This record gives sequence, structure tokens and C-alpha cells, in this order.
Amino acid sequence: MKDKMTRGQFLGASLGLSLSSTLGLHGFPLGKDNIGYRGDDPNSFEMTEEMKRNYQVALHILKPTQKDLEHGLELHRNSLVFDTYGFMPRAAVDGAEIARAINDSASALELQDMREDMSMSRMAENEREKKEFINAWNTSGVTCMFQNAAYSCNAIEKLIKRLSRFTYTTDKMKDFIEKASSPEEIIQAKNENKKALYLTGNGVPLPQEWITVEEELRYIRIFYQLGIRMLHLTYNRRNVIGDGCGEPTDAGLSDFGRTVVKEMNRVGIIVDIAHSGWQTSLDAARFSEKPMVASHSSVASIHKVVRSKTDEIIKAIADTEGYIGICCIPRFLGGSGDIAAFLKHIDYVAKKFGPDYVSIGTDVAYTSQFDKMENEKVKSMSSRAAPVTRTRFAALWPEETPFPTRPEMSQSMAWTNWPLFTVGLVQMGYSDTDIQKIIGGNAIRVAQASYV
Repeated sequence: MKDKMTRGQFLGASLGLSLSSTLGLHGFPLGKDNIGYRGDDPNSFEMTEEMKRNYQVALHILKPTQKDLEHGLELHRNSLVFDTYGFMPRAAVDGAEIARAINDSASALELQDMREDMSMSRMAENEREKKEFINAWNTSGVTCMFQNAAYSCNAIEKLIKRLSRFTYTTDKMKDFIEKASSPEEIIQAKNENKKALYLTGNGVPLPQEWITVEEELRYIRIFYQLGIRMLHLTYNRRNVIGDGCGEPTDAGLSDFGRTVVKEMNRVGIIVDIAHSGWQTSLDAARFSEKPMVASHSSVASIHKVVRSKTDEIIKAIADTEGYIGICCIPRFLGGSGDIAAFLKHIDYVAKKFGPDYVSIGTDVAYTSQFDKMENEKVKSMSSRAAPVTRTRFAALWPEETPFPTRPEMSQSMAWTNWPLFTVGLVQMGYSDTDIQKIIGGNAIRVAQASYV
């Protein structure tokens, strides 16, 4: 493996964060009768009933001692926490406005755009949703996330449309959250008690004109200039770059795909193979000259699904000095499908390959508690049914062995339960230094190694 000399010094020197940090120790739920708090602190939050319920479900599974619980929550509070693939808290839609659009015969695409825009930007315009947004962020204790700011395709106009949502929201809410353009800005956000988005996309932007290779690659740098810092090579299906994880074949990276990896390395965009086929993943690791990642995945040796990664792939990722992010999707984790199964995947990678090569990429989101109420308005105020849409091509999955799920699985891994992920790692005996790597340090290290 490549030189690791910067790792031992990373958390102390680069982040300057420790348990004795002046950022404070209060702010996380310490038990059933002491959940959240009110105050003037910028990290103040108050758990909703759903948050409390999810929190108690996870506690029931973990059963930490009071010492481990308090230490884990304290460590979480004082660490830079980086979700390596996720979705910032979603706002509730405006039910009355959507109902009016349905009554005016809006198309399925119009309604989809309305819902998407509202969920991704309404917190910047509506005071109720702004409070919900801030409260959920503070409850999670997350500093930064790699926010999916694109569609699962290569179409430039679609990619820009979603990217605009997050640019708009961070522009309007700079007092709380910002679009970070460098790893140093993420660290600064933590030190200033603010939140940050580091933007990623589910598809490499391609004009698909096929004039020359250079012409076809030119938008990669443009999207870097717009703030994108990580990109999926594929999303489930095959594209001109390589095979996705949902393809029946496993053809690997194309000749053009190799040039894409090389250009991403040059420009400063992290190569992400979370939704790539296994051979495509191995090929990308072989050709990448910078750390590459599987931002939100799982371990095939524990539970084999198309979105999981084999030990060979995890080793190849580690050889680039990258990481695999473990997701919070029950059917990808197998076993108990809950927070215990999730921690088992993290433990497997940390024990077999080292704590430098694993992170947490939740792939889940908190949705405003008011969203259900607003969707009821859509039903009650609409005089006609909303148009039905077909399944997206990119979302087609091969048949797999059914994995029965229970609500408690997802509840235990709710996004606002992030502090309990840290508690779980404390219970498993990991050192504070290794835990800080897993919950954020590894992501910052790779971001620094890739940044141009």
C-alpha cells in the first residue's frame, strides 16, 4: 500500500479536534428522560416524537452502558462527522400548490420537478421548514455530507438542474450551511459551528456528441468548477464508461472509461464506484492514480447483493488509499438488517483491511415531520388523480433473494441517529482516534488527497 505517513498526525494536526475541544460537550441525548435541550447554542435541537422513537429503537438494540453512551455522544459532538454519501434533510412539499398543478393538468414531469424542487430548497424559503431543517442537522451531529446533487444519468441539462437546487439552498442559508469547495472549508465549518455540503453526482456529465475524446470530457472540469467533487462512474446500468452493478454481464471499464478516470484524477474529482459492477470497480482501482471510493456500499462476504463489494474490491480500494462507505439500507446489509448489522459491516472492513479504509455513507435522509400532512392536502384538494409514472430505467434491478424488512431496521439507522453510530463503535472497543477516522477523518483525508 502507498505511504501512510500523514494518517497518524491527521486528526490532531489537520482538524485540531479532541475531547477537550472548546466546542462543548452538551447537546446530545443522554437517555430516555434527557433527550435534546433548548438554548441559545447554535447546535441546539429538540427531538420530534419520531426521532425519539427511532433513538429508542436503536438504544434497545445496542444496549450500551451509560459510560459508553456518554463517551460516544461526547466523542461524536467533538469530532468532524462526514457522511460520505447522503441527502440533507428534506423539506415538506407545499401540498396546496401541488394540488393546484394537478388540477391544471400538470404532466408527470412537472409534478416530479415540483416535488423535487420543494424537498431540496423549500427550507430556504419557508420558516417552518427552515427550523425543521436546522433541527434535524443539529440532532444528527453531522458536520458535512457528500450530497447527491445530480441524476443517475449523463445528461448535462438534468445534472445541472439538480445541482442548482443545492447551490440555491446554500446561497440562501449561508448563516447555517454552505457549499464547501475544499476540504479546508469543511474543517472551517466545523470550527465555526456550521454545516457543509460537499457535492457529488450519480453520473459523469457527457455531451454525447462523440467528436473527440477531449470534447466529450470537457464538462468534467466545468462541473468541478460548479462545485462537484465526486462522481459515480456508472449507476446500476451500463453506460459508455463501464458496466453498472445491475447488469447481468460484468464487462468492466471501457477504453473510454479509462480516459474518464484519468481526467477525473487530473481535475480533482473523486472516482466513486458505489453503483458500478465488480469488474468495473477493479478496473477503476487499477487505473486511478488517486484515492477512489465506494461511497455507500456493503460487504459481499457478509451479505452478497449487487450493490455490495467483494474483499478483492475492498482491497483494491484500500490500495488506492480510498475507503468503502457502509450504507444504512437493510436489504444491502442482510442479517438482522438493523444498526447491529450495519456496525458488523464496518467492523469487518476495519478488522480485515484497517480503520483507514472504511467510512459511513448512509444513503438515507430525514424528511420533515410536516410532509405527511402536506401530502394529505394534495389528496384532499385535487380534483383529479396525479399521472402515474413508470419505473426509471436506471432504477431497474436484477432479481435477488427476497429480504424481508421490518420498520425497526430502518428506524434504528435513521439519519438523526448518527450519534448512536459513534456510540456503537465505542461499544466495539475502537479507539477514539480510529473512530474519528471512520466517522469523518478518512473522508477528509481522501478529499485532501484528491483536491486540486
